[in-house]
Amino acid sequence: MKEIKAIRQLRHIGLVEGTSTLLLFLVAMPLKYAADMPKAVSIVGMIHGVLFTLYVIALIRAALALKRPFKWSAKVFIAAIIPFGPFVIERGLRREEQALRDQYSVSV
Repeated sequence: MKEIKAIRQLRHIGLVEGTSTLLLFLVAMPLKYAADMPKAVSIVGMIHGVLFTLYVIALIRAALALKRPFKWSAKVFIAAIIPFGPFVIERGLRREEQALRDQYSVSV
């Protein structure tokens, strides 16, 4: 069960972190440069930084709980630094979570 919880947390934090990236690029940065509001980048950037840190922690936790190879972790990490990456990788993580749920329900 800890494996399912770890991958679910990774998925959810990834979606929130990915959303914060888009807010940073599509809202805060245009406000900074077009409306002379640099505070927008400061606020959204700090929130994004915290979420990215939580994502990395969740990734490490999931990789250890699931006993995934470094290649898997690297792929999931790289997805986090590419805009829209967390949304693309989420589909595969959801399938992994469902496979774990199916495996757990069969073994119980």
